[in-house]
Parts: sequence; C-alpha cells; structure tokens
Amino acid sequence: MLEGIHVTRISVRGVAVASATAVTAVGAVVGMASGSEGKTTQTVDVAGATLLAEVPSGAQAQTISDNIGQQATAQQASADAAAKAAAEQKAAEEAARQKAAADAQAKADAQAKADADAKAADDARKATEAANRSKARSAMTAVDDSAPAVSVSPGSVQDLARQIVGNDAQFQCFSQIVKRESGWDYTATNKGSGAYGLVQALPGSKMASAGADWRTNPATQIKWGLSYMNSRYGSPCGAWSFWQAHNWY
Repeated sequence: MLEGIHVTRISVRGVAVASATAVTAVGAVVGMASGSEGKTTQTVDVAGATLLAEVPSGAQAQTISDNIGQQATAQQASADAAAKAAAEQKAAEEAARQKAAADAQAKADAQAKADADAKAADDARKATEAANRSKARSAMTAVDDSAPAVSVSPGSVQDLARQIVGNDAQFQCFSQIVKRESGWDYTATNKGSGAYGLVQALPGSKMASAGADWRTNPATQIKWGLSYMNSRYGSPCGAWSFWQAHNWY
C-alpha cells in the first residue's frame, strides 16, 4: 500500500476476490493455448467470470472506499446532530418546567403574604374598634328619667352606634342621617317641633318603647332609631335614600 492512500478492508477484499477470479479465468485460457496437440483439454466456461479489465484499479478502489467512508461519516454526523437536538430540547423543556414551578411558588408566596397582611390589618382594625367600644361603654352610665344626663363625646356616641348597628355600610347611612338631624347630640331639641335626641324623634317620648331612659341614654335613642329605620324603610340605607330625596325621614 502506498503511503498516504487508505483502503478499507471491504474495498481490498473486493479487489482481491475480483483479481483472483480474473487470474483463474486467464490461466484457463492460457492453458488451452499452450497445451500439446492431441491431448484432451478441459474447457473452462469464463462467461460468468470477472475479467481482469473489470477489476477496479487502485485509484478506482480508493474512490469507492472514500465514497463509502464519506457516507458513513455523513450518517454518523446526522445521528450526532439528532442526538444533540434531542438533548437540547430536553434541557429546554426541563428549564421551562423549573421556571414555571418557580413562578408558581413565587405567586403562592406573594398571595400568602398579601393574605397575611390583610388579616393583620383587619385584626388591627377590629382591635381599634373594640377599644373604642370599650371606651364608649365606660363613658356611658345606665340612668333613668330622674338621673342627670351624662357627658359623652360625639365620637364615643358614634362608636356606640357602630357597635349597635353592626354593619359598617348601614352604620354609614345611619351616621349620615344623625349628623344632619342632631349633629350627634343626644340632647338636641328642635325648638319648633319639639323633636328630640340623636334621631330627632317626634315626639321624643316615642323612644320610651326602647327604654325609660330615652332622654339621657344615647344607646336607647340609637336602638329606637335603628328599629324605626328598619321597620319604615327596610334599613338605615333605605332611610338615608329617602332623606336625600325629601330632607326628612
């Protein structure tokens, strides 16, 4: 083999077999030509044999070998590329899965924090309202008709009303009416009509149905006013809607 020329095992074997076949055929022909006259000569059928001329030369054999090698190399490269693409696809899918999981966890953490913050704010609001109600109750003194009026700040009366009404939205409507009727003064008296108290009951004695201390106890007036608004208008907000349209209720 010449230096620099590489022939695969398959190509060398093919050339060797072809060469051997061709040599056998040529030898048979030569034997017929040189044999002595009169001797029986065995006839060899060389029709199906490979002629020496058909055997690839060294350059042709190398070309065939190179072609086979190039095909194998191309197939291997294609397989490597497919394997690489599959690995990259798998890595991308795993990265996407991990990102989705991280995003979901971050969202869950943010929601949990928001819920915790909202609960803390609600707890603080409730604690403040409870403290205000306690303060309002401390400022109140149970009295009867003969007892003098107690001094209670409008803010304490509002806290008491918020507690009695119960619903914040309904309390806001109740507050709008009381603010305009008496300015949260439970001793307010209308000189013209004689209406009395926080809700300006006319006559004020109507509030006795809620308690004998209606003149001096804001809680009694609030309870009567809430009952009146519920029975006549369905709710404090119903009463406030009517008041806005008529300036009375």
